[in-house]
Amino acid sequence: MRIGELSARTGVSRRSLRYYEQQGLLVSTRSPSGQRYYDDDHVQRVALIQTFLAAGMSSRTIAEMVPCMTEPNMSRARQALAAMNRERTRLSSTIDGLIAAREALDRLIDVNRAYLANTADD
Repeated sequence: MRIGELSARTGVSRRSLRYYEQQGLLVSTRSPSGQRYYDDDHVQRVALIQTFLAAGMSSRTIAEMVPCMTEPNMSRARQALAAMNRERTRLSSTIDGLIAAREALDRLIDVNRAYLANTADD
């Protein structure tokens, strides 16, 4: 499929897809005229890239994991595992912070509801 179809199937702009390719996150084949071609596996790869980016991973970190996804070997697997473990630790810390913020917000909501209920009774 060409870049326009990949864009339509993934909801990711052509510009972003070109950026992913520049960063080494996505690899296309090229026609003799230079047009990019992708296969169905690229749809899943773009979805994975989008998930990682939404989680706050940098394109540089994602690029550390890509070689293991495309052409695995022991060295690449070790490098990818180290990157994945770092990101998992970072995500866990972020999640813990978000949970703490939600719990603090829940307490404030309860206090506000109690105040409103007591004020309405007066």
